[in-house]
Amino acid sequence: MHSEAYRLLGTPRFGGILVVSDHASNRVPDDIDLGIDPALLDQHIAVDIGVGAVGALMAQRTGTAAFQANASRLVCDVNREPHVPAVIPIASDGHAIPGNALDHAGHHARLERFHVPYHAALAQQLNSAPPALILSLHSFTPQLASIDEPRPWHVGVLYNHDDRAARIAIPMLEAEGLVVGDQQPYSGQLLNYTMNRHAEADGRPYLGIEVRQDQIGDSKGQLLWSERLARISNAVALQL
Repeated sequence: MHSEAYRLLGTPRFGGILVVSDHASNRVPDDIDLGIDPALLDQHIAVDIGVGAVGALMAQRTGTAAFQANASRLVCDVNREPHVPAVIPIASDGHAIPGNALDHAGHHARLERFHVPYHAALAQQLNSAPPALILSLHSFTPQLASIDEPRPWHVGVLYNHDDRAARIAIPMLEAEGLVVGDQQPYSGQLLNYTMNRHAEADGRPYLGIEVRQDQIGDSKGQLLWSERLARISNAVALQL
C-alpha cells in the first residue's frame, strides 16, 4: 500500500508491531518547488535521518510492519496539527523555505494532498489490524544549528499522558548501556500529534522513540537499532 503521502512496508498483523514514522522520507514531488538548496534535503530539517531504513529492516520481520510518510516534512509535517504554521513550515532551524509561503487555497490543497490521506490511511490500518504496540520512531540531530548545545542522549523516550510503554522500555534501553532521555531531547507533551490522535485518543499502547541520528546514520547502526528496537518492542508488548 503506497501513495505519494505514505507507504506501508511489510505485512501488518493483528497483535503485532506497527512502526510509524512521520518523517521517514525526504521526497519532494516534482511539481512542488520549496525554493531551497537541494543539499538541505539530506539534512535533518527535511527528514529524520536513518528512520526509514530502520523501519524497513524491522518490517522484514514476521509480525512487524512499517507505516511511513512518503514526502518530506518540509512539504507537509504530518506530525503537526493541521491548523498550526509549522505543518507547512516557512522556516526550519534557521533556513527559509520560500516555496511554502502559500495563500489560503494553496495551504489547504497541500494539507488535502498529504496530511489528510496520511492520517486517514493510518487510522484505517490501525482499525483493520490492531497492533499490540505502535512504535513511533523518529530521530534527532546531535545538535541544532540554532541552539549551540550538544545533546548527550543516545535515545529519547517520548509520551504525552500515556507512559505505560515508556516506563517498561526506559530501563530496558538503559540496560543496553545507552544514555536514555525521559522526555528528552524534548517532551512528548509538546510534539506528539500523530500519537495523540491515533494512540492516546483511543487508548492504544505506543512507544515513542527518538534515536540520535549519528546512531543510525549508516547501515551498521541501522541494523543494530532495528534488531534492538524489534527485541525491545516485542518485550514491551508482552508486558503491557
